[in-house]
Amino acid sequence: MKALLLAAGRGTRISRHLSGNPKSTVDIGEISLICYTVELLMKHGITDIAVSVGYRYEQLIKELSGYPVSFYYNPFYDVTNSIASAWFAKEFLAGDDEVIIMNGDVFMEEALFEKILSTKTDPVMFADESRREEADYKFTYHNGLLENYGKELEGDAISGEYVGVAKIGKGYLPLFLARMKSMIETQQHSVWWENVLYQGLPENPVYIEETEGLFWAEVDYIEDYERILEFRGVSQKL
Repeated sequence: MKALLLAAGRGTRISRHLSGNPKSTVDIGEISLICYTVELLMKHGITDIAVSVGYRYEQLIKELSGYPVSFYYNPFYDVTNSIASAWFAKEFLAGDDEVIIMNGDVFMEEALFEKILSTKTDPVMFADESRREEADYKFTYHNGLLENYGKELEGDAISGEYVGVAKIGKGYLPLFLARMKSMIETQQHSVWWENVLYQGLPENPVYIEETEGLFWAEVDYIEDYERILEFRGVSQKL
């Protein structure tokens, strides 16, 4: 298994709190978020790790010096979305290994990561049904299958919040890469990488697994960062 961390974006919604730093480098208590994630991957035997960089990429490379990671640079990070960052790492994604693709600003407790590793469905994304009310990016799913998605979902259409991580098996990966290639070639570079999965619905189903109360947070807003600090028992603030 290998892992691709997408960390090219600036993070405009929280940027005023970050002094211009990439949000995946925030301090979560004696370690940065991106280093915490890399160490978590390595602890569970995943040593083939790539990071897609763009905004202030030199800082991320410095932050991860000493770790066995490779880097893929998206020079158009300011005018593209995460599908372009995944596209620049396409050589890394190709092959016979399962791959975890996750946003670099996602924190998760170790038990949730272990659940992700043990999941057998393919492809699978992860969602938290306990965060319907405050959800940012929302999913509709039934019987473990994704039906709808988007920030605009409301009311009973919201089954849970997307966690920001997916796992793609070697059986689905060629289809994923072919579809991503087609989308890039037709100039669909302003969408998220997850749209590659969405475009296959419903003919190519996407499975959903619940977090089951395990802790995670994606650092989009200062409140998300503060939830991570509280979970870790850390008192410092940005």
